[in-house]
Amino acid sequence: MTTGRTNEPNPYLWPKAVARVPALEFRRAPLLTAVCWFALGEVLARNHAPTVILLLAMSLLCALAFAGLRWSLRIAILPLAALWMALGLFCVELQPVPPTQHTLKSYADGLSRQVQGRVVRIRELAPQHQDPDHDKEHGWWAEKEEAEEAATVGALSVDIQVDSVEEVTPDVAWMAPVRGGVRVNIVADKPAAQSLAPSFPSALPTLKCGDLVQAPMRLKVAEYYRDPGAWQYADYLLAQGIGAHASVRASKVSVLKDSAFAPSLQSDRAAQWQCRIFAAQSWASGRVLGYIHSKANRGLPMILRLSDDDGGMLNAMLFGDRAGLNKTQRVGFERTGSFHLFVVSGMHVGLLAGLVFWLASRLKLRDLFATLLTIVLTFGYALLTGFGAPVQRALFMTTVFLLARLLTRDRNVLNALGAAAMAVLVLSPSALFEASFQMTFLAIVAIGGIAIPLGERSFLPYARAAEHLWDRWHDAALPPRVAQFRLMLRLWSEAIANVLGHWARGLPSAIVRGNLWALELSLIGLVAEMVMVLPMAVYFHRATMFAVPTNMLSVPLVAILAPTAVVTFCASLVSPWIALLPGAITALLLHGVTGVIGHISAVHAADLRVPGPVWWVAAIAVAAWAFCCWAVRQSRAWAWAAVIMLPCVAAIVLWPEHAIVSRGMMEVTAIDVGQGDSIFIAAPDGATMLIDAGGPVGGVTEAAEATSRFDVGEEVVSPYLWSRRFRRLDVVALSHAHSDHMGGMPAVLRNFRPRELWVSIDPNSDAYRSLLSEAKDLGITVRHFYAGTQIAWGGTQITMLAPETGYVNPRDPVNNDSLVMRMQYGDASVLLEGDAEAPSEREMLAHGRIAPVTLLKVGHHGSRTSTTQEFFNAAAPKDAVVSVGKGNTFGHPRYEVIERIAEARAKLYRTDEFGLTTFLLGRGGEIRELVDASNP
Repeated sequence: MTTGRTNEPNPYLWPKAVARVPALEFRRAPLLTAVCWFALGEVLARNHAPTVILLLAMSLLCALAFAGLRWSLRIAILPLAALWMALGLFCVELQPVPPTQHTLKSYADGLSRQVQGRVVRIRELAPQHQDPDHDKEHGWWAEKEEAEEAATVGALSVDIQVDSVEEVTPDVAWMAPVRGGVRVNIVADKPAAQSLAPSFPSALPTLKCGDLVQAPMRLKVAEYYRDPGAWQYADYLLAQGIGAHASVRASKVSVLKDSAFAPSLQSDRAAQWQCRIFAAQSWASGRVLGYIHSKANRGLPMILRLSDDDGGMLNAMLFGDRAGLNKTQRVGFERTGSFHLFVVSGMHVGLLAGLVFWLASRLKLRDLFATLLTIVLTFGYALLTGFGAPVQRALFMTTVFLLARLLTRDRNVLNALGAAAMAVLVLSPSALFEASFQMTFLAIVAIGGIAIPLGERSFLPYARAAEHLWDRWHDAALPPRVAQFRLMLRLWSEAIANVLGHWARGLPSAIVRGNLWALELSLIGLVAEMVMVLPMAVYFHRATMFAVPTNMLSVPLVAILAPTAVVTFCASLVSPWIALLPGAITALLLHGVTGVIGHISAVHAADLRVPGPVWWVAAIAVAAWAFCCWAVRQSRAWAWAAVIMLPCVAAIVLWPEHAIVSRGMMEVTAIDVGQGDSIFIAAPDGATMLIDAGGPVGGVTEAAEATSRFDVGEEVVSPYLWSRRFRRLDVVALSHAHSDHMGGMPAVLRNFRPRELWVSIDPNSDAYRSLLSEAKDLGITVRHFYAGTQIAWGGTQITMLAPETGYVNPRDPVNNDSLVMRMQYGDASVLLEGDAEAPSEREMLAHGRIAPVTLLKVGHHGSRTSTTQEFFNAAAPKDAVVSVGKGNTFGHPRYEVIERIAEARAKLYRTDEFGLTTFLLGRGGEIRELVDASNP
């Protein structure tokens, strides 16, 4: 057989086995196809669409009949698809509904009750920085003082699996059996002297896993924010089996003897094992901190010395303990798309499994032993990290992946991925809708399904050709162009060796291999980022512009850092002096990584915050990635089509959409931020303003280990604005510098880059000065306003009513610093009072600035110190709205204010009862209320 050309080699003589990119066919990855249909069934079951299911089943039957007439050999594919969809529906129906703990929550009624249960988790809470910029109004529950003291001096956070709760009636009380979980902050008893300096470790009880305890508690249910997209601490607790929380003094906690009670249930024993796992995690974190505080580490130069912040990062990276990870570090990692490097995730489990498997292979262990060793060691590491749900899924997927690889002759990555995903979805159908599962699945698809085949069609054959350069037997198995490249590289090597000596003979091949493998890393990173743009936009509202270079620089360092840190930890178990050398290397690598990330995150363009795309854009993206997986396995031309499609899909996902506004109406939305204030204003012409952004009340926070990362501006206010498709705000206004109004504002400034920041006076507050500094860094114009100022804005007329010109406050912020505004649109108006109290209200009345309005934002959350009778009579609103937290310790809104509004026959709307509430005001003075509204 000839080719018609005498000077070229016959291509039919070259081996066919060199094609390393096989076509994507059903027979090569049947499990991947199966899991896709299975997931579709779960999606249909999740959305409860019986009509759609029926129509789809009928369509499949019709297609089956048609296929049976035309292509009988392929008839099995359609019924198989229907079967897997039905199995997906079936698994969703079989999945047990997680307990909502309604019975336990019913006891969160303000009464102090005896609660009995077993200890399932113990953590020490370090003291928090006391915030002077909080509302100093006294609460009316005794536990408020205990909670504030816990934040000041530290506490012991204990999770209790409840056995019984005291049932209280006017005649008799008894212990009623109740199942659920309570998170308790145990606070040291107050010393006799009026000093908040108790001996923290010795003043708290010594508890261990499985202890049966009893204490009087006033149970509270975690705050639930009724806003679109808001992160819910209540759901976070419920996922950990916690339905309520409380604070209690140490002296009131009693440890009971088991002999007087019924034997432990199977669930009790499971909880004890979970407690021991948490204890192991705390022990491991403590050993790392022990080395950091040792004399050996403290004697090293700063560049080689691990600090407490470094310890927080290492504990988060190695053991999943994020308690020591400070907010500045977290924000820097998130802005650069590298946060996954420093928290235990599927990547760390996969990295460890890959390292162990590679070492086992290098030791010439058989595949069976290498697989079993990898699974066992990975399982032990997962236990040490706390065995959280994402780690469990990553371990499970890794195990199934390794087993599928071991048992199948055709070791197709996508087929093994399908087997692992199928196993996870069968056991936990709800995992399909969790970010961690989706991101793990998409990352493997991006790497194994798109990036590697693209590399195989371009430069990876040349990288392999540069290996074993002087072994000429490899030449015969290579395509002509690759063999020619290998021959030329060999000639170059000989020429360089003649000039520089024999030692330089391997230099050209090493340079080629290094560059091509770096190119492979770049390709993998680029493709992965273009695929991950969808989950990043949906779940984190981020478009990390510098994620590829950051990860290219950081991942190799982390790949060395992680095993070095493990060696440091193991050595510290023997002696800090033995851990000195690996600890110094760990510090050097860690400081290198944090330095790179810190410099990149300082660039404003490094982090672009975006709304999540609509559902049909996400569907187009998924379909496009499936096409790319198919196309890169067909031919070079189809591979180029995939290369063009990938950035186009990323651009579609990030393409700006029109914001959802009600043109021609003035919108006032009270965002549910708990016991705080945040008001969103949309002007008739579409201009936007946010007044306040909520925040913590004083030093009290509900989330024990979540305190370092929960930000109401990031987790509540911003998601609502993103749900409305807003990317930027025109104005952000701060009524006054109390934390429950200002706490979430830095995140809002960073996320939405408003053009102007409106404030009143400048009190003596570090947090306020920090906010002004951040506004300056972001290029935001800061404007100060006083009473009497009038502004035309967005088709409305704004009049400032307070504070008076010349009013100053050189001390800590107070409520009467509040910037009070009246906004007029035709005959409709709204009065936004902030937290102004009676003295400020009297000043406004004395100057004749208060006139009847359509809507009143009640001052100071409905406190008796605001909204006086005279002020309310002058305002005479049709509607009134108060922003207040459910079950707050201040008793807001006070009954005097509620009665005052009711007697005037004005409608009262409360965010603790109605959630987010929107008011639409027309030019003619009409007003329409949308209760619990998401998008008007």
